Amino acid sequence: MDDLVPRPAPRRVYGTAHDDPNPGPRPGCTYVELVGGVLDGQLLDVTGWSEGERAGGALLIAEVGLYGEGGRADYVQRPGDPARWDWNGDVP
Repeated sequence: MDDLVPRPAPRRVYGTAHDDPNPGPRPGCTYVELVGGVLDGQLLDVTGWSEGERAGGALLIAEVGLYGEGGRADYVQRPGDPARWDWNGDVP
């Protein structure tokens, strides 16, 4: 019977190809969850990033954002919850 229960798709890691058969997280890597904006729900691989690099957040390519192709989505560490990064807006 368990085979009939739908299982949720693995969370997509930012930057994986749309046709990647395994777009989910990989063992041994460290991820943060992107919250809000066009990348909402995706995971960002921060393996090897220092605390300072993580504190600086990230400008991530987001071709479907406000600025279209070449635009970026700005994500910053959530205060008190460094495993979740909040959308801070789109930039050209």
